Amino acid sequence: MIKETAIKTIKIEAAAIQNLIHSINDDFVNAVTCIFESKGRLIVTGIGKSAIIGQKIVATLNSTGTPSIFMHAADAIHGDLGMIQPNDVVLCISKSGETSEVKVLIPFIKNLKNCIVGMVSNAQSYLAQQADFTLLTPIEQEADPNNLAPTTSTTAQIVMGDALATSLLALKGFKPKDFAKFHPGGILGKQMYLRVNDLVSKNEVPTVLLNTSLREIILEMTSKRLGATAVLDDKNQLHGMITDGDLRRMLTQKNEVAHLLAKDIMTKDPKNIDTNELAVNALEIMRSNSISQLIVTKENKYFGMIHLHDLIREGLV
Repeated sequence: MIKETAIKTIKIEAAAIQNLIHSINDDFVNAVTCIFESKGRLIVTGIGKSAIIGQKIVATLNSTGTPSIFMHAADAIHGDLGMIQPNDVVLCISKSGETSEVKVLIPFIKNLKNCIVGMVSNAQSYLAQQADFTLLTPIEQEADPNNLAPTTSTTAQIVMGDALATSLLALKGFKPKDFAKFHPGGILGKQMYLRVNDLVSKNEVPTVLLNTSLREIILEMTSKRLGATAVLDDKNQLHGMITDGDLRRMLTQKNEVAHLLAKDIMTKDPKNIDTNELAVNALEIMRSNSISQLIVTKENKYFGMIHLHDLIREGLV
């Protein structure tokens, strides 16, 4: 019974979403154009479950570059109507389009001469007839066994809201870097803005010279805790890099190691990255070369080292 009920729910809601294709009509295009060309904000209002959906749509719109705020329909007729400014567009969401709050609210908005977009299931409803543009979200039935709980209807509203947001996004020419502006704390934001310098500046700077002994190399790598060290000459020019892996390979290949110097062990011309590069580019270099550490340079001079763990801590991996 559980599986059958769940599968039936999914099928009912999927069919309703598929049917929304027929609602992408001239009214939808005109509503999107009206919001896009507006000099104000999009005010989204509703009551009950539609209000919750409205808040989600507002969040999506704001994150994709369309300034939006939520106004609860009940609060609007008790003072919050003042948040509507002359250039704002109002999106009113209601399954039936006949709730008392909507019927009270719509005349006041029309009196303010703001454009009204109605999102409603019933094309013959009060809201549909009074709105300047109608986004139809018709459904044949709710998904619950009693055909009562808002399930299919709210799913259709969410999808129509997404269609509205993505259409506006396309008109704006919204790019990943624009999306990242509104998500500076998220992974995408970090991919777009986090620089190598932001990470390497927190690390130690392991360094040995070409003629540094094996013992001193191990001490330097151990104390700096990055599992590697850069190898420089006496003029601070980068010549190579020694990693834990280099040491292990050296021990398996040579019987006598006490006399070995940094220049004998190092990997010449190691992969490196500039401090101003994006941290995500450092990750790509590490992945493509199967390495865990990367030399960091500044103005072609050795500056420090970035480790894969630095990128993991920032959530880039």
